[in-house]
Amino acid sequence: MPVGGAETLLVNLLQRLDPTLIQPELICLKQPGPLGESIADQVPVHSSLLRGKWDLTVLPRLMRLMRRRRTDAVVTVGAGDKMFWGRLSAYLAGVPVIASALHSTGWPDGVGRLNRTLTPLTDSFIAVADSHGQFLSQYERFPKHKVRVIRNGVDCQRFSPSDEKVDNHRDDVRRELGLAPQTPLIGIVAALRSEKNHSLLVRAAARLRGRHPDLHWVIVGDGPEKETIQSLAAELSIADRLILLGTRHDTPRLVAALDLFTLCSLNEASPVSILEALACQVPVVASDVGSVSESIIPGQTGRLFPSQDLDAMVDAIDQLLSDTPQRIRCGAQGRRRVLDTGSLESMVSGYEQLLTTLYDRVAANSQSESG
Repeated sequence: MPVGGAETLLVNLLQRLDPTLIQPELICLKQPGPLGESIADQVPVHSSLLRGKWDLTVLPRLMRLMRRRRTDAVVTVGAGDKMFWGRLSAYLAGVPVIASALHSTGWPDGVGRLNRTLTPLTDSFIAVADSHGQFLSQYERFPKHKVRVIRNGVDCQRFSPSDEKVDNHRDDVRRELGLAPQTPLIGIVAALRSEKNHSLLVRAAARLRGRHPDLHWVIVGDGPEKETIQSLAAELSIADRLILLGTRHDTPRLVAALDLFTLCSLNEASPVSILEALACQVPVVASDVGSVSESIIPGQTGRLFPSQDLDAMVDAIDQLLSDTPQRIRCGAQGRRRVLDTGSLESMVSGYEQLLTTLYDRVAANSQSESG
């Protein structure tokens, strides 16, 4: 559970499920990570179940855990080994409801074929946006009747615009970073992994330095690509304009302090970081992948650019930085859009309804068979 979009969504969900309906528990195959540790005093957290990539004993270990906890439903989050071992162990342990929540497109870890064999055992595949749901049924070939769309949601009270009279995050954050109050600031919140494509951001920063000499960039997150990012920044003589903050737990104030938010991922479904930025009234420049275009409407909430198109990314950022009225307008429209379509309450309600409906169906079928 590193600090990332899907992981943050999961924490929000676990904290807000109605305990009279669902008593949540968290299973991490490996370490609980920062977010797992942060929620350990609120829900039971089980970890260190997978001891190595080919550790087949994880299966009986998970089965024993699910039987001991009398688990009624298992929801795997993300693709890969957790999706495979989680569903297989749930089925063998006799768990009534098995679902998979997917937060990306494709199978980045190479176990897609194994995961597909478990499709008949899965009651529901949860997509995070309308177009993502279409992708899962049309391209990934999941049965259409098993695909359920539950849109990502963010806490719009926690993620809110900077207020000069109450919480002037804009000035406070710049002061902490040693920057002048009017310094233009662009940020990204994403795990430092290859699919997030931070190298494109570094190249964009180098290209934009000539047009916006005072522009600085904040990179929030940690991961295996940290050294690669730092090396490229040094190579392009832009290291003094990039501030790598690592894992942070004050993301709302950092995001609210930005002039622009950017995301240049190679693949996404419906990234929560974009919704958080819009909720803070910060316009977004993002690569047009996955369901991003459902949130980023060109000219209304930000700008899109084709994946890996450096020139287009640079131009999109330049245009919004150079047009303050449009930037302010896009930020305001972005927050309104999140309030209308991406609330945390609607996401939590969606999971509650799905799980209770599936469980009630299993219970009804069991009663019918026994009768």
